[in-house]
Amino acid sequence: MTSFRLPGLVGLVSLLCSVVTAQSNSTSSHAALPQVDLGYEVHQAISFNQTGQTYNFSNIRFAQPPIGNLRFAAPVPPTGRDPVVQNGSVGRVCPQAFPDWYTLALELEAAILTGNLSSYNYTANNEALQAYLAATPHTDQTDGRVTEDCLFLDVLVPKAVFDKRSSHGQQSGGAPVVVWIYGGGYVIGSKGSNGNPSGLVKASQANGEDGIIYVALNYRLGALGWLAGPTFQGSGGTANAGLYDQRLAIEWVAKYISLFGGDPKKITLLGESAGGGSIVHQITAFGGDRGVSFQRAITQSAGYDPVGTAFAAENFTTNYFSLLNVSTLAEARQKSTAEVILANTIQVENSFPYGSFTYGPMVDGLIIPELPGRLLSEGRFAKNISVMDGHNSFESASFTPPYLVTEADFRYWLREVYSGITDDALNYLLNTLYPAKYDGSQSYTTPLGRAFLMVQEMVFVCNTYYLNKAFNGTSYAYDFVVPPGFHAIDVPYTFYNGGGTNLTAGLIAPVALELQGYLVNFAMHGNPNGPSLPYFPPYGTNASMQVIDWNSTTQAPHDANNPRCAWWQKGLFA
Repeated sequence: MTSFRLPGLVGLVSLLCSVVTAQSNSTSSHAALPQVDLGYEVHQAISFNQTGQTYNFSNIRFAQPPIGNLRFAAPVPPTGRDPVVQNGSVGRVCPQAFPDWYTLALELEAAILTGNLSSYNYTANNEALQAYLAATPHTDQTDGRVTEDCLFLDVLVPKAVFDKRSSHGQQSGGAPVVVWIYGGGYVIGSKGSNGNPSGLVKASQANGEDGIIYVALNYRLGALGWLAGPTFQGSGGTANAGLYDQRLAIEWVAKYISLFGGDPKKITLLGESAGGGSIVHQITAFGGDRGVSFQRAITQSAGYDPVGTAFAAENFTTNYFSLLNVSTLAEARQKSTAEVILANTIQVENSFPYGSFTYGPMVDGLIIPELPGRLLSEGRFAKNISVMDGHNSFESASFTPPYLVTEADFRYWLREVYSGITDDALNYLLNTLYPAKYDGSQSYTTPLGRAFLMVQEMVFVCNTYYLNKAFNGTSYAYDFVVPPGFHAIDVPYTFYNGGGTNLTAGLIAPVALELQGYLVNFAMHGNPNGPSLPYFPPYGTNASMQVIDWNSTTQAPHDANNPRCAWWQKGLFA
């Protein structure tokens, strides 16, 4: 089961809003816009937002095109000197696709929202979906921005910050920087798909400060970014290339952000779902042996594959090569862009089992030497950073198979997810950790509720437990419980940019401002607390978390501090 974050209905609305909002209140008079000399190119801001007083430097190249021999390889920094001034007018989105089963997940969410869960008919819905898919051929990418040459990033900088840049040295001074890593199950998403960052920048200026610089990066998705396996690596492929893409972009920020007025010693990573999971992997990259180029990290609903076995990675790669009609990496690198994209689309759309996205971080012995939970428990991670993490109250609604009813169903599903699980581990999971007791003695009273809890913990919530435990009480943790608490519901709150006052409107403005306040305060000062905000305590010895609700903010024991998460962290299921 590969980790999560598809935009769903909330994310798609956010995407549309970001496109519209980012274009408003701006000027596109290029002659009046500033330029930054990066050495390998001169890049000019594409717009200036009069309302927010921010420059938008869009689609800045941070790597050479990952094509030819660089396809399925680690990214390489740009070289040479482009004689043409770039303004980022050409959009860039990495090739992507999402699973067919996600349609059923949206229907399940709708049934929960409308109170019709008891009448939800998975079998009938699935049959209708399969009939539709059988009559509908796979299609090519329809977004004209989609290209293999997609390793670009955006920089949004307040004018007040940019105007002070000349006095800042390379190593210190300047504004704090927030680097956004998007989610999407490692198969979908882009640097601009989650919303307009102007609200975050505005929140960072609430106390009279100049504010943050916001950076958003692209990384390769699906097969193009996450192929792995011993054979693939042995033939010269780079497993988990998407993590290297992110790492190179973060290093780019550390190297060049002072040219925009930023401080390379005040970089905070912020990411949701697959983005949050990616950040956990950046914290544990190479077992902590190579250092990192960031100082703080905020993970939201961090999700990633809790298995990551070589057997699974080998199967995914073999299947992809079969769809591409090749048998070797060298042959795959000779295929056309259209062919590699179509093979990825077919494979991801047919992801199986339900809840799987096929791709995501896999243990490779290098950048991911072990599962992150084990690396964190062994002290093999970057320790010289500050961490804040959060999760939502009902993450699992989108990713839980609704057909799990009998013990045979659960056993079959878990063996699909964990192909190497032993009988002892399976029995312990089903009989001790998540027993089939629906008499009120557990936190669930139905098989579906039991399945919801399993997915909630093993894919999302326990990941926060691993982080908070590793950072030994110095981190900050929160639970976002605004109804309905679904996965990704907090993304519009993170990118709030005005409007919305109640639940029926889809967003609570005071809650959004509170969440943004915590996020930017932590990014700027390493502490989420600030004026006019409810006190946010450190995780501490009592394992307390901030509970953010639509009408109140309180503290409560961390829901991941339990024997189930302690068991998942040991990796005994692999």
